[in-house]
Amino acid sequence: MPAPLGTTVTRKMPKIDVFGLESSAATRNAVRFFRERRIVVTYVDFGRRALDAADLRQFLDRLGPAGVLVDPPPDGVTDRGALLAQIRANPNLLRLPLVRHGKELTAGPDEATWKAWLAARQAGR
Repeated sequence: MPAPLGTTVTRKMPKIDVFGLESSAATRNAVRFFRERRIVVTYVDFGRRALDAADLRQFLDRLGPAGVLVDPPPDGVTDRGALLAQIRANPNLLRLPLVRHGKELTAGPDEATWKAWLAARQAGR
């Protein structure tokens, strides 16, 4: 079992943000994935704090609605503002977890990409 993690991110550790719900198994697995590799993550639980609109826009702009949402946008929602409001009201519409490493983003469980981020970091990128 690894030693307990501190709360301070050091230069050797990448800054990883994990957004999700505590009730989501995929979100818990993402946090566990990074903790097992001794990476301190910033975890935002949507059950306790609403997703910031700017963060949500960033994921929607980079990954598109199809990449971020579990299902296509609900019927009659073509306005981006209305879509943002619906997602903020019901985070279960999102493909969880949402993970950010600098400017790189993923939605849903994507261990292959996360491993690539860590490998690139170790290679001195």
